[in-house]
Amino acid sequence: MKRQTKIFLLSCIAFVIFIANQGFAQNQRRIIQLSGVILSQDSVHTLPGTHIYVPLAGRGTTSNNTGFFSLPVLPGDSVIISAVGFKRRNYTVPATTPEFTTLVVVMSEDTTLLPTVEITPYPTIEVFKEAILALNIPLDENGIDKSQLNSELMALMIRTTPMDANANYKYYMSQYPQSIQNKFMPVTNPFLDVFNWAKFFKQLKQAKKDKEAQNKKDRIPD
Repeated sequence: MKRQTKIFLLSCIAFVIFIANQGFAQNQRRIIQLSGVILSQDSVHTLPGTHIYVPLAGRGTTSNNTGFFSLPVLPGDSVIISAVGFKRRNYTVPATTPEFTTLVVVMSEDTTLLPTVEITPYPTIEVFKEAILALNIPLDENGIDKSQLNSELMALMIRTTPMDANANYKYYMSQYPQSIQNKFMPVTNPFLDVFNWAKFFKQLKQAKKDKEAQNKKDRIPD
């Protein structure tokens, strides 16, 4: 009985030592500083505002206005890299990764084309065709309604016609980098810049001198 008790106690002690060693080994995991630059598909333009995220650890960061990022990770972490309009990329940190690692990540564009939606004030296509055929439009010999081609009407159409989906997408993508830059950098007002005002007054004085010199030149008789 005493022998069994000793064996049981030794087993418990060995188990406790094993658990302690495992916890100590986990606490000694290497921390890797993962840095990199996010580039577009042409490898020329950087992508500011790209999200770099480690889901299991619940930590992440965003690339700055030059596309650079830096994030502490652990060996085996799965890093997700995502940006608006680009395909998501995954990167798993290898166990043999050095403590300071730099990546160059090239993102591929992810363009989703939606089907065209036609909106008409008619319930069916047949009713719409009947309404078009019933129109009485005065046309010339070439089949053109010249009353709809006057300059005022065309100018009004240009001012009031909204952008289509393609134009809206291009405008959004052109403004997105600027919005990211304004998010991480202070927006300055040129009217509050004292150097701009000094330059403005200097130009006014120079213009006044030039005008006085021109007036004197005009008063001198030939």
